[in-house]
Amino acid sequence: MSNKMKPHKGLLKRVKVTARGKILRRKANKGHLMSSKSGNRRRRLGKATTIAPSELKRALKMLAKG
Repeated sequence: MSNKMKPHKGLLKRVKVTARGKILRRKANKGHLMSSKSGNRRRRLGKATTIAPSELKRALKMLAKG
């Protein structure tokens, strides 16, 4: 009997897998102390980004997708 892979619950809550298989994540440094950061930087931090290609394989495995 083979064991089913379970997804990593912490990662599941923090990322989104796109239809093409990329993984979107939020950027760090937007929790507090925002007044010292420029508006451009705050806007940039608000947008989601994809995870690094070097981490993709491991993350997909953690999500039980690969």
